[in-house]
Amino acid sequence: MPSVVLEVRKLTKRFGGLTAVTGLDFDVFEGEILGVIGPNGAGKSTTFNLIAGAFPATGGEVRFAGEPILGLPPHKIAARGVMRTFQHNRPFPGMTVIENILVGAHTRFRAGIFFGKARDEEAQRRRRAEELIEFVGLADCRDADVATLSFGQGRLLEIARGLAGEPRLMLFDEPAAGLTPAELDRVSGVIRGIAARGIAVLLIEHDMHFLLPLAHRVVVLNFGAKIADGLPDEIRANPAVTDAYLGSHAPGR
Repeated sequence: MPSVVLEVRKLTKRFGGLTAVTGLDFDVFEGEILGVIGPNGAGKSTTFNLIAGAFPATGGEVRFAGEPILGLPPHKIAARGVMRTFQHNRPFPGMTVIENILVGAHTRFRAGIFFGKARDEEAQRRRRAEELIEFVGLADCRDADVATLSFGQGRLLEIARGLAGEPRLMLFDEPAAGLTPAELDRVSGVIRGIAARGIAVLLIEHDMHFLLPLAHRVVVLNFGAKIADGLPDEIRANPAVTDAYLGSHAPGR
């Protein structure tokens, strides 16, 4: 049975008098794709940022690989094996595709002043970067300046750079935003491939046509609280969820 990678318990966040997330519970398992949906203001992005360390929580607990991570700064959470992508691509300008991916491996670089080990780790990072370029389908752009990439290629670069850090959990912030149908197919295939490697995937998304066929389970939020948690078909068949959160965007409607 897959092991639990991420445990969220009674997670709460208040901004002054506004409660953005309240008493949230869910787990993400090894090799699972968990989707989080809900209308604007439901608390999806806040939840995402709490897990990634961008915001301090008001209450609750988040455990990654059995260890508490709430209160840690983002770079320490990343070093433990939690990587994220952003809704808007954020490549390092003036660098090539391969160089951007190599930057993503810095969280696993441990050799320090031991130059022989540093050379070995550098060689390992380069082999890993080359493999990831093939995995996401950017081999033809290996030495291209990132400024020349299309938006969809930039999204694939974001994913490859996150994978370079050897995560056990990948966080995706609306990966379908701004993509063409062909790019959506490619990104969904890459995400499935990530899960097939045993990496846990947590993604928030508005595009139900993209998310429901992709996710293994779905959590539905409204006003910061979880109102449903189940298989995609169960979420589709839930009248309250369909009417309130999927509406005309629901597949089959």
